[in-house]
Amino acid sequence: MGSNFVQVKEATVITPVDPTPNCVLSLSTLDSQLFLRFTIEYLLVYSPYLGLDRRQFVARVKSALGKALVQYYPLAGRVQSKGDGSGPLQVVCRAQGSVFVEAVSGYSRVDFERAPLYVDEWRQLLWLQVDDVLKGAPPLVVQLTWLADGAVAIGFGFNHCVCDGIGSAEFINSFAELTRGVPVRGPKPVWDRHLLGPFQCKMSVRVDSVSHPEFNRVEDCCGFIARFSRETLVPTSSVFSKCHINQLKRQTSRLSNSTYYTSFEVISAHIWRCWAKSLNMPSNQVLRLLFSVNFRNRLKSGLPVGFYGNGFTLGCAQTTVKDLTEKSLGYASDLIKKAKERVDDKYVKEVIELVSENRTIPDSVGVLILSQWSRLGLERVDFGLGKPAHVGPICSDKYCLLLPVHNQREAVRVMLAVPTSAVHIYQHLLTKPFSSNYNLRV
Repeated sequence: MGSNFVQVKEATVITPVDPTPNCVLSLSTLDSQLFLRFTIEYLLVYSPYLGLDRRQFVARVKSALGKALVQYYPLAGRVQSKGDGSGPLQVVCRAQGSVFVEAVSGYSRVDFERAPLYVDEWRQLLWLQVDDVLKGAPPLVVQLTWLADGAVAIGFGFNHCVCDGIGSAEFINSFAELTRGVPVRGPKPVWDRHLLGPFQCKMSVRVDSVSHPEFNRVEDCCGFIARFSRETLVPTSSVFSKCHINQLKRQTSRLSNSTYYTSFEVISAHIWRCWAKSLNMPSNQVLRLLFSVNFRNRLKSGLPVGFYGNGFTLGCAQTTVKDLTEKSLGYASDLIKKAKERVDDKYVKEVIELVSENRTIPDSVGVLILSQWSRLGLERVDFGLGKPAHVGPICSDKYCLLLPVHNQREAVRVMLAVPTSAVHIYQHLLTKPFSSNYNLRV
């Protein structure tokens, strides 16, 4: 058995410890989008903890999970479509339970300081893989894996239809506090999916390249879809320190009219340009960067604190290969900044009407999807083992993730799987702007 083995010891169903409502809850139009019917998978790795009684710790975790499911009882239900297939999805809440898995592995904590060797190398650290979230699978799976050096890996799988990144992170932090036996400090969970329409005052919604380019179909000039299916993807992992980020901000400000850019804007712009250059696509290929924008405080009516449904929509920056690769970093940063600024109350309502009436989904040609996990609060999750030494996905993918870095609050780890033929160029371009004194840790 190799050092990267994972062996399941136990898999059990955990139900809420107290009675919960017996009901059927409707999900929102945004929850029910076709492109969200997958599992959000997190991996948190903790350094070895001396003197930890494994049996007692597992008992505390299982007990805390049962307590957490009382208020978050839909996570113990089952997601399904309505009988006639119309309208939003629904959650049948009968306290069916979530799944808890305990396992042992030959991995050590240091193995997670690098990128995985291949995209699904860490797959077994969340053993129960849900391929179809509408076929009776639990909306929540938790796996605790004891590593060879005494470290602990905890994997989470959330049905994305039930909650988004913010909502799932709030649940994990509450779950961790219950495990430690301290009062839960986070907000009480709020369902309230009806707040996200569809809205009674119907508006005439027209999909066009200005308002919602993410839904437009563009020509595939380079076999983009086929390439990502045909070529092996190679995971990459790079850490941008505070110095790297400030250097990108200075470079961007010199080359544009804006005086201020966020870390997200400059890092995303830099990654997007490096990715585009490395793939060597035709100059006329239309490219889009899609990224989630939290709109909880962008709606006129707002959403209540503790709302854990999908409270985000996709921002979309669009340009051509020629402009993205030949123009400055400031050009790409401005596209991203403007895409963020477009997300307001009207924009969100338009998206809700579009996906409700047309079952529209974002196009995938020329698209890089980026998700920011570095602001979810996962780096604070403490089950009594301290803060996690590693926060990341179970599987590396063609979707780009911005992740927190242990003990470096302003640093960001970037994980992205790139086609084999492009990976060396991509990594070279990623590090090129920085002096030898501040090399990226790759």
